[in-house]
Amino acid sequence: MTDIDSLTEFQTFPKMSRYSREVVVSEKIDGTNAQILITDDGQFLTGSRNRWITPESDNAGFSRWAHENKDELMKLGPGRHFGEWWGSGIGRGYGLTKGEKRFSLFNATRWATERPSCCLVVPTLWTGMFDEIDTDRIMNKLIATGSIAAPGFAKPEGIIVYHTAAGIGFKKTFHFDKGKLTEQ
Repeated sequence: MTDIDSLTEFQTFPKMSRYSREVVVSEKIDGTNAQILITDDGQFLTGSRNRWITPESDNAGFSRWAHENKDELMKLGPGRHFGEWWGSGIGRGYGLTKGEKRFSLFNATRWATERPSCCLVVPTLWTGMFDEIDTDRIMNKLIATGSIAAPGFAKPEGIIVYHTAAGIGFKKTFHFDKGKLTEQ
């Protein structure tokens, strides 16, 4: 007779999120992923997509900027705060002047009204039920108006569709090849 508990630990099937829940569609900004971690005891760390960074071992100047703005950024409070570091010399550049860079927080719902003065928020393009989303209409409007994050910049990167119940985002991007626009 085999003892079932000695064979393996029981694993539950993961809970599934409901399809018909709210999504927030925001502009996808072409820059470099950045994060700020503020611990409960007040430690302040900066990171890129793949590693912790410091002003001495930086990623496009984000850590230096964050440490220069630490007092203001501490207003974010404890937690991980993800965003896009973008502007001159990063990705599309968005027509910003030499050396001009911006940090846009990803959590558009949380930071829509109150945030540190040195931060922006990715622009929200649409909010509604997932099964009512019309990504083609949203993408067509974005390409017609140009970037909302950088008004006057005619080649936005695309959109992020964030499903709030599942806690997951999906991206849909434009591709400009020799002046011709396609979606990816």
